[in-house]
Amino acid sequence: MEPAPYDARVWRDPKRPLWLLALAVPTLPFQAGGLVALTHLPVFWWWGPFFAFVLVPLVDWLTGPDGANPPDEAMPRLEADRYYRWCTYLYLPLQFGALIWACGQWATGRLSVADDLGLAVTTGVVAGVAINTAHELGHKREQLERRLSRMALAQTWYGHFYVEHNHGHHIRVATPDDPASSRMGESFWRFLPRTVWGSLRSAWELEARRLSRRKRAVFGPHNEILTAWALSAALFAVLAAVFGLRVLPYLALQAVLGFCLLETVNYLEHYGLLRRRRPDGRYERVAPRHSWNSDNTISNLFLFQLQRHSDHHANPLRRYQTLRHFDEAPQLPSGYATMIVLAWFPPLWRRVMDHRLMTHYDSDLTRANLHPPLRRRLFGNTGALPATAPNTPSDARNAG
Repeated sequence: MEPAPYDARVWRDPKRPLWLLALAVPTLPFQAGGLVALTHLPVFWWWGPFFAFVLVPLVDWLTGPDGANPPDEAMPRLEADRYYRWCTYLYLPLQFGALIWACGQWATGRLSVADDLGLAVTTGVVAGVAINTAHELGHKREQLERRLSRMALAQTWYGHFYVEHNHGHHIRVATPDDPASSRMGESFWRFLPRTVWGSLRSAWELEARRLSRRKRAVFGPHNEILTAWALSAALFAVLAAVFGLRVLPYLALQAVLGFCLLETVNYLEHYGLLRRRRPDGRYERVAPRHSWNSDNTISNLFLFQLQRHSDHHANPLRRYQTLRHFDEAPQLPSGYATMIVLAWFPPLWRRVMDHRLMTHYDSDLTRANLHPPLRRRLFGNTGALPATAPNTPSDARNAG
């Protein structure tokens, strides 16, 4: 007997109420203060990194991955459901409420330096994930969401991300031209200054080109980078005026930690993956094989499914609740929370990731995006690629 036609109206998102868990992140400073008050243990001022890099990986491991996709017929209704938008909107008042509250704690002078630093690191976790929220909002067409994206970036002084990510990274992803795509053999600590400076320079060039086409001054009110930095300056100035100059070092620290957390995520998303050039000199179209993915359930809930990165690059306007898993996309062995920590320890990172990259390319390193020193060591001083490449992970590890 023929099965009944599928009715998209019957399908319900099983994770629908769980997306509110993402709002636990901007409340981390409040959680830290509550735990200190409850236990009288000042170590809980460091609750943010414990939550992000110990608790979340543990729960990720316990719950495992979820590779289920919403049915195609349900996509339009799921995209139109404004509940999912409010889950991202609500991050911002909690984010800035936590920042103001943290400034109040720093201003009292009652905490020790270690406690102040712990609260700054916890606030930095909020700031880093706020860039991810800005990322989700900044890809949308609605003016409200774009404005909220720029506001979320103010805490880290990373407003240029709004320009570079949309108009630079998405065009050049998984190529040697992209400062936000890491290369095989490149440690995170080498990648960090390259991506921070390269992304800033690229954003400025892109914005200057846009303003030139519109016959507007680069140094003026229409420059989206300058207006974003002005928003950050205004935020920090108001906080310093209200709470005193004592808060500025901690504001600076949490901002640096926030954008370093973002750049760690950039490091792991495209490590060593390469789009090949076509005969006409242009790069091939972005495909699922050009992003590392993870379907770990809890990490995806906290990061608005950023880990389904292949579908995001294929469909940048698609909302997080409809992003899909692709079997052909290379898979990370764990969620971002775990992989971020591995990235900070290059020997561990290479032990875990290099053989996966080589398996993805059938041991043919001519197909990978290689760090230039590694390329020279593998293929000679010219850096030219031979017909065949080293075919064991140890060859690449010893060469790098």
